[in-house]
Amino acid sequence: SGYYSYHNLKEDMNMTRLDCSVVNCTYNKDNSCCKDNIHVGGRDARMTDQTCCESFRERKYDGTRNADDIPSKPTEVGCDATTCTYNQSCKCHADQIQVAGANACQCGQTECATFKCECK
Repeated sequence: SGYYSYHNLKEDMNMTRLDCSVVNCTYNKDNSCCKDNIHVGGRDARMTDQTCCESFRERKYDGTRNADDIPSKPTEVGCDATTCTYNQSCKCHADQIQVAGANACQCGQTECATFKCECK
């Protein structure tokens, strides 16, 4: 049991609080993400609009509900934006991030608004 508790604590340290304004995403509920992990794209990004949430899926209004409709906080964030201050070994280590793109219809219209370039 001690290993299990330590292991879960260690995992939580690699988790990020995710706020999401991409209301057109199937995983968004009440400005929170219902996915327990997302992937941010943006290899070689220098500005926020060069990043995107690759986990974005456009919400289809066909009457069906997403099976995972409970917001998941914290969220594991895999990240290709290796130029970001918060990126360590392709994982986000920010305490909290904001994914933006209110009227997005595809992942390229979303962005990690917390991205901070460690540009040289």
